[in-house]
Amino acid sequence: MATKDTSVFRTRATKQEEVVRKWHLVDADGQTVGRLATRVATLLRGKHKPTFSYHTDTGDFVVVINASKIKMTGKRMTQKEYYHNTLYPGGARFEKFQDVMAKHPERIVTEAVKGMLPKNSLGKKTFKKLKVYAGSEHEHAAQNPQPFAIS
Repeated sequence: MATKDTSVFRTRATKQEEVVRKWHLVDADGQTVGRLATRVATLLRGKHKPTFSYHTDTGDFVVVINASKIKMTGKRMTQKEYYHNTLYPGGARFEKFQDVMAKHPERIVTEAVKGMLPKNSLGKKTFKKLKVYAGSEHEHAAQNPQPFAIS
């Protein structure tokens, strides 16, 4: 009786030293916040790669530019609030979207992406690969980031 070669059917886990990281450049000009954040989170986690593993950081670095030109749909421009607590009694702080957009437009993208990453040590490690800039200038030209089109 002939034996089957079962080596073809084995599942192989990706090891950390086998991961090849790329740099992606994402232009946020005219993009919707949530749709941009889901694509960026996918790139950061490495879910776009065939070597993706849930327990290993297989993702790429992402540089987001033009965060100040991002848009929101519907009434969110006037109604959305960002919450922060200082952990002191009465320390709840609320900040409107328009105020955040005027002072720190990078925070809008970073908070949206951070909410879509896992809430564990792997998520923290993944989040460190995100670089967000309000304008079109960034300091990662030496890494030669490749433009990534979000459709």
